[in-house]
Amino acid sequence: MGVVLIDGATVRDFTEDAAHFNKSVDETFALLDANKDGVLSRSELRRAFETLRLVDKDFGVDTPTGPEELTKLYDSIFDKFDGDRNGKVDLEEYRSEVRKILLAIADGLGSSPIQMALEDDDQSFLRKAAALEASKLAAASS
Repeated sequence: MGVVLIDGATVRDFTEDAAHFNKSVDETFALLDANKDGVLSRSELRRAFETLRLVDKDFGVDTPTGPEELTKLYDSIFDKFDGDRNGKVDLEEYRSEVRKILLAIADGLGSSPIQMALEDDDQSFLRKAAALEASKLAAASS
């Protein structure tokens, strides 16, 4: 397990570095595209959110969220990603929405750094943002 220190500027810089951002997003998209058809279906995107535990079933309350309510939530998330409303999320739509999410995180963090404990094999966008920041700092001090 490792600890990274990030703030809004770290996350924003990651989204603005097109080469690193696109490579990271493209790799994640390819992993999520289970049937390798070049688009994400509703079930592929839902499976990704379930696997990544981005949505907790109980939302921190004592009463678990019912399956119908979870389905509505996942459907609304899918609809945000599916910009052209064709029932599939292509790479550009995925990139665009991930960028929006990361920029919202950056805005929320502002200039206040936070520490995050991450598993060593964690390949999240936030870990990649921290790694990019660390590589820039190392290059600048060389």
